[in-house]
Amino acid sequence: MIEFPVPGTGRVAVVVPAPGTGPGYWAGAPSAGHAADGSLLIAYRLRTPGRRGASVVVATSQDGERLVTVATLDRERFGAESLERPALVRLDHGWRMYVSCATPHSKHWRIDVLDVDDPGRFGEATPRTVFPGDEHVGVKDPVIRRAGGLWHAWVCCHPLDDAGEEDRMTTAYATSREGLEWTWHGEVLAGRAGRWDARGARVTSVLPDGRASYDGRASKQENFSERTGIAMPAHRSRLSAGEGEPVGNVRYLDLVPAGAGGFLAFYERPRDDGSHELCMERFAGR
Repeated sequence: MIEFPVPGTGRVAVVVPAPGTGPGYWAGAPSAGHAADGSLLIAYRLRTPGRRGASVVVATSQDGERLVTVATLDRERFGAESLERPALVRLDHGWRMYVSCATPHSKHWRIDVLDVDDPGRFGEATPRTVFPGDEHVGVKDPVIRRAGGLWHAWVCCHPLDDAGEEDRMTTAYATSREGLEWTWHGEVLAGRAGRWDARGARVTSVLPDGRASYDGRASKQENFSERTGIAMPAHRSRLSAGEGEPVGNVRYLDLVPAGAGGFLAFYERPRDDGSHELCMERFAGR
């Protein structure tokens, strides 16, 4: 079994600086994947205090460090109060992106999808809702993988039935034949009472062997300050949180295979001034 790529143990590069100084200036919540020619496609969220979840930016890169923007999707395109983590999936001919959208004047979230033949056309594509959520749960921040003839989704779920407590989160698992109509298989990871992840657990990346990274926090007061832990595959698609403390003070970790057992890691890292920056880290294969 390969060693899990732990944030902060490789060579770190800041690829998108925080959009300003101070709390609420965030660049991060990334999703990345390889194009057919070996280049990278990266999508991430930008936010400022004046424009919560203002936009999702799509960029290409040859090395994971130098990004070239090809599309910017503002929250108004989706009729959303905020956008959060997207999920990129390469299609047989083009790309699909799932976008997390906040319903205005509520705590509800849904997930829309865009299909394009070229990533530069994401700004023109018409969104359609594929994970609507409902009056009891908001859904966001999906991790989507294609494997074994199926589409697999790990979706962050926020319960809405207890006013003021909507920041709590669990992860549910779903499958699909085409990535549009989904069958839910229930909760697969949740927080643990009295532990560092007591307030919730959000899967952020899943390796081919079933191991996963996830965001967690201990309390309501730590909302937006999640840390990264590791979970192991367990019975019936469930995940089992690892023992001990979190492995990194980052969130939204995405892991992209880089050949010979290596990985590129993209994640959102907090700065001392309260802003967040988008980082990339290289892990060599063994």
